[in-house]
Amino acid sequence: MEARKTLNFGMIGHKFMGKAHSHALRDVNMFFDTGVDVRMHTLCGIGDDLEQTARAYGWENCETDWRKVVNDPQIDVISICSPGVTHMEVAVAAAKAGKHVICEKPLAMSAEEAKQMCDAVTAGGVKHMINFCYRRVPAVTLAKQLLDSGKIGRVTQFRATYQQDWVDEDCPFVWRFDKAIAGAGSMADKGSHVIDLARYLVGEIAETAAMSDIFIPTHKDPVTGEAKLVTTDDAAMFLTRFTNGVMGVFQTSRVSPGYKNALRFEVTGTCGTIRFDLERLNELELYCMEEDKTAMGFKTIVVTEPVHPYIKSWWPLGHVLGWEHAFVHQYYELIKAITSGTYCAPDFYDGLQNMRVIDAVERAADTKTWVTV
Repeated sequence: MEARKTLNFGMIGHKFMGKAHSHALRDVNMFFDTGVDVRMHTLCGIGDDLEQTARAYGWENCETDWRKVVNDPQIDVISICSPGVTHMEVAVAAAKAGKHVICEKPLAMSAEEAKQMCDAVTAGGVKHMINFCYRRVPAVTLAKQLLDSGKIGRVTQFRATYQQDWVDEDCPFVWRFDKAIAGAGSMADKGSHVIDLARYLVGEIAETAAMSDIFIPTHKDPVTGEAKLVTTDDAAMFLTRFTNGVMGVFQTSRVSPGYKNALRFEVTGTCGTIRFDLERLNELELYCMEEDKTAMGFKTIVVTEPVHPYIKSWWPLGHVLGWEHAFVHQYYELIKAITSGTYCAPDFYDGLQNMRVIDAVERAADTKTWVTV
């Protein structure tokens, strides 16, 4: 019997996203046949809790110097889960070392940095993926299938919001408030997700008009108590025109009381509408004008059947999935692409185009004019 190949993973960053990615790596072979053994080789991070965290997450080793992880000859794949300011340097070094790379979003601090990352992975001949995990929510994947089949006719309009309420006046200062580290605020952190879904479901964005604001200008440093200036947006709104003529409306916010993780989108076509709410992520709503007029109205598809994307690999029918399962699906797709040599999506080029849109939205908000992507 031929021995199974082992893929050794190294991960840079061990906080919120590091935990989500680690969970996915631990679960992916339990539910999907990847054809390889997944080895969680080394977790890289900083802080007194690193060693304990590595054990809890299931990593064999821990390290504080990301360069040692990237250049370790045993490691095949690098997962980048650190703040945006680190993405380019780590990804470029990993590609030069011949490692496959999966990177958190947004891909970089700017489109220029993202282009350098794309050039590096192309030159290195490695697989590359950006973690736009919401593509891998089964209901969203089903929405894509329905749109591609022409279920709602020609698409004319796209609307998306991503609102949360984790920021208020009592919130301590965190790195996401610092433009030098985060790149942008809700516009990039939340906006990158809805921009990706727009591109995935509808097409490329051609131009945009936007506005953004900072509603809470300072937060206290958690150590010194000093008031520190916020340099990233709390909320943004923008209009878009797609290259195929579709009109788009977007809203992002981290200061919307009552909205916990409310990513919502609507796609309207000439004969129907599809809508999705991440806070009810096992459901997809569909309205079709072709139905009997005596029973017309939105119907809710409960996306838990074996015929639905990814579902047959999980629980008996009717059992729901959660937010974290999209990460498992993303790693399954990454590993499949590495082992089979197939296309890996969404990749760094998707991340680059996403950054071009974000940069255009920022320019539009600054100049108060329409900006071409």
